[in-house]
Amino acid sequence: MDRVISTTTQHRRRLHRWLLGLGALAALLAAGLGLRAVLQPSLRRVDILTATVETGDVDAALTAAGILIPGREAVIVSPIQSTVRRVLLAVGARVQPGQPILELDKDLAASALAKLDDEQLRNQNKNSQLQLTLERSLTDLQAQQQGQDLKVNSLESALRDEQHLLSIGGGTAEAVRQAELNLRTARLEAQRLRQQLANQRRASAADRRELGFTVSMQQRSIAEQASKLRQADISSQLPGVLTWVNDNLGSTVQAGDALARVADLSRFRVRATLSDSYADQLHPGDAVLVRLGPGTDLRGTVASISPAVDKGVVTFYATLENDHAAALRANLRADVFVITRAHRGVLRLRNGPFYQGGQEQPVFVLAGGRAVRRVVHFGDSNADYVQVVSGLAKGDEVIISDTKAFADTPALRITP
Repeated sequence: MDRVISTTTQHRRRLHRWLLGLGALAALLAAGLGLRAVLQPSLRRVDILTATVETGDVDAALTAAGILIPGREAVIVSPIQSTVRRVLLAVGARVQPGQPILELDKDLAASALAKLDDEQLRNQNKNSQLQLTLERSLTDLQAQQQGQDLKVNSLESALRDEQHLLSIGGGTAEAVRQAELNLRTARLEAQRLRQQLANQRRASAADRRELGFTVSMQQRSIAEQASKLRQADISSQLPGVLTWVNDNLGSTVQAGDALARVADLSRFRVRATLSDSYADQLHPGDAVLVRLGPGTDLRGTVASISPAVDKGVVTFYATLENDHAAALRANLRADVFVITRAHRGVLRLRNGPFYQGGQEQPVFVLAGGRAVRRVVHFGDSNADYVQVVSGLAKGDEVIISDTKAFADTPALRITP
């Protein structure tokens, strides 16, 4: 038998249905929020690097690869063709000026010097023989000239006699003409002998000068060979440290081959290479920053630039303001930054993997447990800092880790 449901029961059932509906709706909302939280990208705070936007200086710089080299270095070459006989000093030894480093076999050079001395003695003997020959030739010509002059005087006297006989009727005109002809012939012969004597004297002087030149050249060759022989005991004129020596005993070396290197390790400079695409931005006198390691920076100046490009790179040399710092070592590699522009008192952000080298790019700024994507306009940069032109304010904390994977994500969740 059906009974009428009371009003109280009906209200209670209706309220129960409403409560079930509200609970289901709340569960759906909670599920949606949870799914959103699960799907939103997140980063752990310990896995990221951050930096704060600050005010400071930014120097625009070109990055080059450098190596420290001694401020002064002497390359000692072989003065002669020889073989290495003995090495007196080991690499790393201190070298004083004039101190022997290496000995060469001097027998061949000594033999060459003796041969030059013998040739010089032969030249000097030739000079003596030539002097005697020239003196004999000049003496003979002078005697012939004197005899011819006497003959001319005799013929002049004979002509006068014939002319006198003709004047008193005791001679003939034919005899006078013959005497005149004889005198004229004798005078021509005398003139020829005088010219021949003058020519012989000039030729003799030229022969003596030529032989003198030969003797002088030979003497210079002897002096040069003697000097090379003295230099065969290899030494350095520069005080320093022996950085390399040819210690291959018995090996053959040619004249001009390097035998040793001595460097002054109390002063250093930098040899650096840079891509030739930046060569037009590099100038002598540009300021440089040489980084030997974390916290070890040295200032300097571009001293010279090689005019040639080798395999796509240009080489330049830089001097250091503190070229005797304790951290300097020969052949130590260093990062060299050539400063092209300087910005003072600008907003800057520490450089890091986030920076892609463009003028405009997105970054993530930390705010309230989230990292919000923001497009920032950057200016010049160097290995330490990037100039902030717009998009960030002083004090903003920015993720400087690599965030290219989240370039299109509007926000990131930061978890402990």
